[in-house]
Amino acid sequence: MVEQKRPPKNRGFYVRMKFLHKHGRPQEKSCFHKYYKWVLWISLTLYFFTSYLISNNTHSKPTSSLTKTNVTNSKSAIASRALFESTNPTALQQVQINQALLKNLKIFIYDLPPKYNTDWLTNQRCSNHLFASEVAIHRALLTSDVRTFDPYEADFFFVPVYVSCNFSTVNGFPAIGHARSLLASAVQRISSEYTFWNRSRGFDHVFVASHDFGACFHTMEDVAIADGVPEFLKNSIILQTFGVKHKHPCQDVENVVIPPYISPDSIWTTLEKFPVDGRREFWAFFRGKMEVHPKNISGRFYSRRVRTMILRKFSGDRRFYLQRQRFTGYQSEIARSMFCLCPLGWAPWSPRLVESVALGCVPVIIADGIRLPFPSAVDWAEISLTVPEKDVDKLGKILEHVAMTNLTTIQRNLWNPRTKRALLFNNQVQLGDATWQVLLALAGKLDRSYRGSRVSRQLMSDT
Repeated sequence: MVEQKRPPKNRGFYVRMKFLHKHGRPQEKSCFHKYYKWVLWISLTLYFFTSYLISNNTHSKPTSSLTKTNVTNSKSAIASRALFESTNPTALQQVQINQALLKNLKIFIYDLPPKYNTDWLTNQRCSNHLFASEVAIHRALLTSDVRTFDPYEADFFFVPVYVSCNFSTVNGFPAIGHARSLLASAVQRISSEYTFWNRSRGFDHVFVASHDFGACFHTMEDVAIADGVPEFLKNSIILQTFGVKHKHPCQDVENVVIPPYISPDSIWTTLEKFPVDGRREFWAFFRGKMEVHPKNISGRFYSRRVRTMILRKFSGDRRFYLQRQRFTGYQSEIARSMFCLCPLGWAPWSPRLVESVALGCVPVIIADGIRLPFPSAVDWAEISLTVPEKDVDKLGKILEHVAMTNLTTIQRNLWNPRTKRALLFNNQVQLGDATWQVLLALAGKLDRSYRGSRVSRQLMSDT
């Protein structure tokens, strides 16, 4: 007969058995019987513990495979760690595909005299203002694994000319009146000292034009359109902040739309104090130039009067935090805001676009026809709002509707670390950052490379 007693509550799982003699008297305990319950307890413990280890090992395999993923750029090992914050297998596959695309990419960087680039760095603003992507890309490429010192094995040729660092104007904004002559001088030099420009007629040469209207090199659109892209650049590839979906003379050249430069250090410093998932005390925010009575300049009005309309319509609305004066700590305001207005200025693009994304504030893009940077890496439709310029007076109702419906989903998409990373330039190429996205874009244009086309012709002739 077996007698079983219910164990006391909260004592855990255990088994207690007492063996009785066939006449009902307790049997003398043999050595085996005396220690039977301990043997049984140990056996059960080992069984459950082993089952747990097997189950845990099965579920942890995807994570361990991430840690073994090789990064093409050895100098970006630290930064690449952050890219794998998601265990999404699709995202991992895309990373691996991108790495494969860049594996054999080679870029030769012309070693131009300092007057074309580094001499301008005596002014610290040159490497930190919104046009400084021309400096950041150059710096990152110098230490990148894609750099080659043998021009004969290069797919592309990077021409490092800083044209946005002349801060001689009274208002402190960079003057670019010298841009065309400085670039023309650089092209003259490389075409006379090297053979590579002439053999491809510049098709595989890359320049940066990181100001208002890109390769037209002027701050006013009417003048930029009249001047157009310089003839000597029309065959080349331009990395430019300007981009629109309709036909425009200033993008009548092979181009890649890049984000304006925002210092990653300033972003990380702000996020240390105001994390993306922290309290957002401002509902809708904008700080910047808003004219009460916009001036007619050559038949054009600043921001096509959009900013004026915002000021007139919503300055008395307590939900809108609108400021016209400059404030050095305004990134902290972005980090504490739910919606950040990104209206056009003279040009459609704005540094607020990058700052809003990086600091977790939903960008409200008000710039008809704008072409946004790196759409293959940044799903703009999922992280931002686009409001037609004609509907700016309905902005309050539009934002209210979003706040009551899908704001949480937009914020979750926006706060994905990969999105922020894709829009920030670093001093060294980091996996997934803005310079990485530039390299991916160039890898998609290998048909313009003299070396690539030569190899293709050779392969065709061999078959």
